[in-house]
Amino acid sequence: MDFLRFLFSLSFIKQLILIGLSSGVIFFLISHSLNIYTKHNNYQIVPNFEGVQIGELPALIDDENLRYEIIDSSRFDPERAPSSIISHLPSAGSEVKENRKIYFIINPTGYRKVTVPNLIQITKRNAESIIKSSGFQIGDYTYRDNIGKDMVLEIRFDGKIIKPGILLPRTSKIDLVLGNGKG
Repeated sequence: MDFLRFLFSLSFIKQLILIGLSSGVIFFLISHSLNIYTKHNNYQIVPNFEGVQIGELPALIDDENLRYEIIDSSRFDPERAPSSIISHLPSAGSEVKENRKIYFIINPTGYRKVTVPNLIQITKRNAESIIKSSGFQIGDYTYRDNIGKDMVLEIRFDGKIIKPGILLPRTSKIDLVLGNGKG
């Protein structure tokens, strides 16, 4: 009985009201301070940085109040300038908060070098598939008197005879000297 009387007493009700008001004020203060601290609903649009040279990047990033990190790239895009940006994450047009880190993938300054495969004394058809799978491009064909029709006799690069096993930049054009089948 004393317990029920205490629950309906004026002092207990005052304490409940004080707890409720102080909890509401604390919740309100924490909620608004978190919105201010996290910059809630305060976004900026990421500009398109593709094609921008690395040297120009720090000034552009500072103007946008962003941070960046460069991720080196193993793929080379011949249509873009060396040391320019191929792509970035988050992508252009994305909404990000101030001081967000943008990750850039850059175009290397050149292709890596690849070993020229041994193409001597194999057929034109096989040589073409080996050249393409090695990352090279097929250049011109020249024919010379030899009994082996469409057999590779020499490999050339920039008009000079090259030997299998040397290193050339990937996507270089390799010219083939083939036999014409006349002995």
